Amino acid sequence: MSGFLAELVGTFILVLMGDGVVANVLLKRSKGEGSGWIVITTGWGLAVAFGVYAVGWMSGGHLNPAVTLGLAAAGMFPWDQVVPYIVGQMIGGFLGAVAVYLTYLPHWEVTEDPATKLAVFATAPQIRRSGANLLTEIIGTFMLLLGVGFIFNVNNGLASGVGPLAIGFWVWSIGLSLGGPTGYAINPARDLAPRIAHAVLPIPGKGSSDWGYAWVPVVGPIIGGILGGLTYAALWL
Repeated sequence: MSGFLAELVGTFILVLMGDGVVANVLLKRSKGEGSGWIVITTGWGLAVAFGVYAVGWMSGGHLNPAVTLGLAAAGMFPWDQVVPYIVGQMIGGFLGAVAVYLTYLPHWEVTEDPATKLAVFATAPQIRRSGANLLTEIIGTFMLLLGVGFIFNVNNGLASGVGPLAIGFWVWSIGLSLGGPTGYAINPARDLAPRIAHAVLPIPGKGSSDWGYAWVPVVGPIIGGILGGLTYAALWL
């Protein structure tokens, strides 16, 4: 399987299970309605872990343009593979969001709030201040890349077997600790691709896709990912 296809499949799994847990918690008359932030962050952590388990042995399981760019900037991934990986991640993220839409098909019309429907697909800040929101995403993704480096450092002995699970725990920790201000996108393919799906899908009463904010969970993770990759390379390689 090519890196492109592996990243597509892995990111599809990531977004289907990650956006799926958000839908379960937020949409009206779902079994998990109102179960809260702990459920969402746990679901996202597991989504990352099993997405990496699914395709990590084929592509490394980046599932995130910020990870791909951060590793490339650090000299840990070839630049000529960056575009195919990112294209695969974006397609996978879009298809995963479509699958969530189909899974919860009867629940869109009984959920009245447009912002709640958008939250299933994409992140939004609790306090809308672009500079602060951007900084939050930079810090969260910076920590994500450091964690990827730490966990898969050969001296840890985690690369095989429990490595993907450890990455899932790391993402869970980021969500619990740093996710409050913006919902911790930390991944352009997790935010932009589903946001595009939200814009084109026939969701009843969906409202705006909030394109005025959409640049933050793209630019912030890219900056944070590159800084995190460069910092890890400078200190530990």
